[in-house]
Amino acid sequence: MLSTRLSRATRNLSRGIRSFSATIQSVEGRFIIDSRGNPTVEVDVSLDNGAHVRAAVPSGASTGIYEALELRDGGDKFMGKGVSKAVDNVNKIIGPALIGMDPTDQQKIDDKMVQELDGSKNEWGWSKSNLGANAILGVSIAVCRAGAVAKKTPLYQHIADVAGNGEITLPVPSFNIINGGSHAGNALAMQEFMVLPVGAESFTQAMEMGTEVYHNLKSVIKSRYGQDAVNVGDEGGFAPNIASNPEGLALIEEAIEKAGYSGKVLFGMDVAASEFLTKTGDYDLNFKEQPNDGSRVVTPSGLLDLYSEFIENYPMVSIEDPFDQDDWDNWAAITAKHGEKVQIVGDDLLVTNPTRIQMGIEKKACNALLLKVNQIGSISESIEAVSMSKKAGWGIMTSHRSGETEDSFIADLAVGLSTGQIKTGAPCRSERLSKYNQLLRIEAELGAKVRYAGDSFRFPSAAF
Repeated sequence: MLSTRLSRATRNLSRGIRSFSATIQSVEGRFIIDSRGNPTVEVDVSLDNGAHVRAAVPSGASTGIYEALELRDGGDKFMGKGVSKAVDNVNKIIGPALIGMDPTDQQKIDDKMVQELDGSKNEWGWSKSNLGANAILGVSIAVCRAGAVAKKTPLYQHIADVAGNGEITLPVPSFNIINGGSHAGNALAMQEFMVLPVGAESFTQAMEMGTEVYHNLKSVIKSRYGQDAVNVGDEGGFAPNIASNPEGLALIEEAIEKAGYSGKVLFGMDVAASEFLTKTGDYDLNFKEQPNDGSRVVTPSGLLDLYSEFIENYPMVSIEDPFDQDDWDNWAAITAKHGEKVQIVGDDLLVTNPTRIQMGIEKKACNALLLKVNQIGSISESIEAVSMSKKAGWGIMTSHRSGETEDSFIADLAVGLSTGQIKTGAPCRSERLSKYNQLLRIEAELGAKVRYAGDSFRFPSAAF
């Protein structure tokens, strides 16, 4: 199949030319409610040519301690989770400073917000602790959309132009179909059990495979555990009341077999191990039951042995956050042992932060980045994180958050940056499907001019 490519000259031209046909006329922030019932920031940007765009900011439940600051109000209103301070910062500080600027100059606008208007730093870089990463990101995403509109180009292509990426690809979806950890009320310690249809010929076929596995899993769970076991978690996956992580994997294996996709649909996990780290540096697989007798506490080496069993017994190709975000030595151990066969994905470890990514590269702690734009707080810094990771030979998985909105931006981001993978929940719940459906539209638009990453999901395109 053909790939969508830009010649070097065309890339350089697209980066060098600025469209002055439109400038930012207004920036307006407000709060809306996300999929977990909490306030989040929404931003509208209007251009002087009459164009109008909108962006909404996601929010995580299982968050890394090194993420850029998400500014919340505190107090009693909205259980302390209000975002009126962040909204005020959009309307009173950021917005007025951007009037008249060219929306196609993403880097200049992001630098102005991050470095000039906010200016806060810590040992990991720009922390956004004055204005809030949720305020800055809402504007950054909206500006990115406005830049695409000003250029009269699709959003995914505009993102590719901004990044200097010469080849776009459609990502393999990583469907979170069993929820545990902080995303569900069951006893499962590990947070996400995922399936990746790497054997599909197209993104459309991948969606077909994923939804069929999902519905077969529903039938398997219902027949084994009853009707109430097919309730879903925050991200649309099922949350059966099981305590054994291998039991969750066995359920998925049965569903894949029933759907007829053995060998074509592979396994992934997000362990979110920081959630069950003990004070002694061990890991409590029964952390949701407190107090407990400690019988399911394992050492880091014991946890690594458990992952080795998963890899031996199932077609496992991706393990995210297998250890705590500061447990660098054990991250390096699993990457050294299994990194050739399995991608070891840094989420809480890296938090899409270029400084921590550089540390991960130097320590050989992992071999893939989980890309979450709200962890770092701007599109330009997200692009830098992806570029660094690709140059290191890492894989990239674009990701949603557990608290989501109907905004589909990350679908275009995954295509424009050729990340090769995207996880945005189960094929269920409209805030998850908005991303998958946008990818279906992009594939329909481009047809044979774009390829599906498929079994090249870890290395879909050259670095940029």
